[in-house]
Amino acid sequence: MVKEVAGINPIIKQKLALLPDQPGCYLMKDRQGTIIYVGKAKVLKNRVRSYFSGSHDGKTLRLVNEIEDFEYIVTSSNIEALLLEINLIKKHDPKYNIMLKDDKSYPFIKLTAERHPKLIITRKVKKDKGKYFGPYPNVQAANETKKLLDRIYPLRKCSTLPDRVCLYYHLGQCLAPCVNEVSEEQYKQITDEITRFLNGGYKEIKKELSEKMLLAAEELDFERAKEYRDKIAHIETTMEKQKMTTTDFTDRDVFGYAVDKGWMCVQVFFVRQGKLIERDVSMFPIYGEPEEEMLSYLGQFYEKANHFKPKEILVQETVESDVAEQLLHVKVIKPQRGQKKDLVKLAVKNAQIALNEKFSLIERDEERTIKAVENLGKAMGIYTPHRIEAFDNSNIQGTSPVSAVVVFLDGKANKKEYRKYKIKTVEGPDDYESMREVVRRRYSRVLKEGLPLPDLIIIDGGKGHIEAVRDILENELGLDIPLSGLAKDEKHRTSQLLYGNPLEVVPLARNSQEFYLLQRIQDEVHRFAITFHRQIRGKNAFQSMLDDIDGIGEKRKKLLLKTFGSVKKMKEATVEQFRSLGLPADVAEKLIQKLHDS
Repeated sequence: MVKEVAGINPIIKQKLALLPDQPGCYLMKDRQGTIIYVGKAKVLKNRVRSYFSGSHDGKTLRLVNEIEDFEYIVTSSNIEALLLEINLIKKHDPKYNIMLKDDKSYPFIKLTAERHPKLIITRKVKKDKGKYFGPYPNVQAANETKKLLDRIYPLRKCSTLPDRVCLYYHLGQCLAPCVNEVSEEQYKQITDEITRFLNGGYKEIKKELSEKMLLAAEELDFERAKEYRDKIAHIETTMEKQKMTTTDFTDRDVFGYAVDKGWMCVQVFFVRQGKLIERDVSMFPIYGEPEEEMLSYLGQFYEKANHFKPKEILVQETVESDVAEQLLHVKVIKPQRGQKKDLVKLAVKNAQIALNEKFSLIERDEERTIKAVENLGKAMGIYTPHRIEAFDNSNIQGTSPVSAVVVFLDGKANKKEYRKYKIKTVEGPDDYESMREVVRRRYSRVLKEGLPLPDLIIIDGGKGHIEAVRDILENELGLDIPLSGLAKDEKHRTSQLLYGNPLEVVPLARNSQEFYLLQRIQDEVHRFAITFHRQIRGKNAFQSMLDDIDGIGEKRKKLLLKTFGSVKKMKEATVEQFRSLGLPADVAEKLIQKLHDS
């Protein structure tokens, strides 16, 4: 749905009049001064002003409504702006930008440069004179290819040479350099063949093996002929089950994108040694021109997401290939005809199909998350609470008291920001004081370290909990953050949201997405707190059982806990196992006696 932009902030209005007619980057900020979006423009004046005029779809309007200020950096060229944008996104990690967090590294097959070389799978490329082949986006393909080479070529398999031959020698898969003298010429012949094989020459090697098989059969050496036949079968099974896409064996990535309703889908085909071996799919909202967003995506794909750069990249007609080449320092082609053109068209077609299939899921997800957050803010009469932090305590009759906080960003759990606390200053089962302590510790640190403050704090509790926390926030820390409480019914289910001063029940329909969001938050913080409490209680029970045993101090308690993890496993242990940890015989026997008596 397209909507008009609301009234413009006076500070922004003044800055818009001063924007230059030059290329550069702009950084949009929210009311807390956090950078929420980084963009680039060929003409800063035109691009930045476009956000605050005319009509926009819902998600762009959501971004604009959060903008309270912006700054910009002028560059000397468009490519300079593109490079700066990638670096700024990497530095600030803005929530509205394309987020490519895939930092996985793909495996290579490595032929080591040792006196007795071997083949290994590795994800790290080092300058160690070894030969690296890949990368293989399909990990299974890398493992299968290595297994095939291990069967065909008798290089050593062990990490250190043993003092006698192993099973691989008897299977004909190792030259046994541990007991036999293997010449450098033999190794060179094998490593050259492996290199040729992995560089796309496996068909040639298969042909040579076929000739050797026929020759062995003619000489009635049927056992050797069978070995060649098996090797040929392994090659056919492993290497020829994928359809060839090109005949030149060039490593290339093929990019195709589609755009609809403010969302972009990019499909990447990885072609290695002439074969389409894997694909990568990304889908994300965009706020600028698709062609510009695609250039940003390309830069982040190889810089931030740490993908291997091939010799050649294929893109569709709309991408500025010359700018992409300057950005990536790789040959970028817009194919006009033939097999390469067909590959790009196939990637674009797949992107469009994926986009169509995902729209219903995206819309449903938005209803459950960001729209639920927006509606919650309206119902409470506050700014949209993009960042919600919720607290809960857990203890049994005051023993092992703990507390936990969970963080939801735009309606989604952000587990990397969850925190758990052991209660340090409170004696006995005092829920109010426990909550005061944890909130004080949490936001004292947030203020000290300049971390983002929440837009809404939710306490799992009623009026007493809310007032205890309000006192800490306002009177001790000087913070003015919307504070609410979630009360439960007699069946321990989410019942109502309390907010305001004096407190009132916020009218929320029980079948609304905002109410379901509160249920998810309350369930999640309760789960996180009680899980932590069980861990602490189990650890304390484990250690207290060892308190009365002479010869077991804090160090040995920690060692036993680390080794066995539970009382049940300790009960199954023998004296010898305890002795192996450094416990004297008499102490080990006392421990076993105590465990069996408990």
